[in-house]
Amino acid sequence: MDLAFTPEEQQFREEIRTWVRANLPADISHKVHNALHLTRDDHQRWARILGKKGWLGWGWPKEFGGPGWNAVQKHLFEEECALAGAPRVIPFGPVMVAPVIMAFGSPEQQKRFLPGIASGEVWWSQGYSEPGSGSDLASVKTRAERQGDKYIVNGQKTWTTLGQYGEWIFCLVRTSNEGKPQTGISFLLIDMKSPGVTVRPIRLLDGECEVNEVFFDNVEVPAENLIGEENKGWTYAKHLLSHERTNIADVNRAKRELERLKRIARAEGVYDDVRFRDEIAKLEVDVVALEMLVLRVLSAEKSGKNSLDIAGLLKIRGSEIQQRYSELMMLAAGPYALPLIREAMEAGWQGNFPGGIVANAPLASTYFNMRKTTIYGGSNEVQRNIVAQTILG
Repeated sequence: MDLAFTPEEQQFREEIRTWVRANLPADISHKVHNALHLTRDDHQRWARILGKKGWLGWGWPKEFGGPGWNAVQKHLFEEECALAGAPRVIPFGPVMVAPVIMAFGSPEQQKRFLPGIASGEVWWSQGYSEPGSGSDLASVKTRAERQGDKYIVNGQKTWTTLGQYGEWIFCLVRTSNEGKPQTGISFLLIDMKSPGVTVRPIRLLDGECEVNEVFFDNVEVPAENLIGEENKGWTYAKHLLSHERTNIADVNRAKRELERLKRIARAEGVYDDVRFRDEIAKLEVDVVALEMLVLRVLSAEKSGKNSLDIAGLLKIRGSEIQQRYSELMMLAAGPYALPLIREAMEAGWQGNFPGGIVANAPLASTYFNMRKTTIYGGSNEVQRNIVAQTILG
């Protein structure tokens, strides 16, 4: 196992770094480095810039319009974007549904849907979780009944991230109640502008409406929007979830946020506290360990060996690290991290608040938001069971 980058890979990194620095809008980078609120336009601007370059689908093979990068190149691209302060690409289109369409969609579906994803023009949402189906995803109840050349969809999805912006949504729907629950699920693509689709935002502790409820009331969906075979959606869902859980680990963002934690600690005068610096050191060790785990996977792929099936482990460690660095930032800022008034934050009032700096403005918001990471994408308790079964049989 060789975890060192080759001279060619280092040159590739430098090329990516140079391009990102030249093309990433400064106002967006400022927001990311200070964890300020990103608008839909901010996300879309960066997505379109990447799309124009052909890099929004950075993990795609050339046959589908991607750059055809290997695993190491994809990792270096993600790392340089994160360190430069680029927004995290909204994954539902390019990272999650696109690989499913590539692997299981028809040529017509690939031609129809992939270009809009690659360009950043079409915003996709994910319709998996339901009020009674989260970690137990096989119990989904949203029903799709076949009527001629269309499906009639009724039901509800919840915790739909940024669903208020969604133009299309990929959904797990129940098309049969026979046999095991997993065998009656299908994978359906739904236009969110269809009559009968209602999106209701859910306001969270941080004041944002990042997640939503989505209701389907007799929504007509053309049968041609079914991916693959009817009742085979569980297979496609598992294919997608492996991409989601690896994406959640997000070691590159953790490296960027570790540096932000150090900046905040220095600004607040707690970096010289040996006990606090010990906590930062322990976090840094965990981040490096996570990176080594990711590089082991990349090394296996690069050498042609079977990639390590550790998506669940990456999700566990990555999500716990995200919670930990948000906690330490709060501790570093002390009482100056507590104010959480969205309008005041956007107006920059912390600059006039005694002891307040712009870096502290969103700390409470980030802390509250990160409480979700050990639950979404498959709760960590469930992931530990999967890891245990994989190791112990």
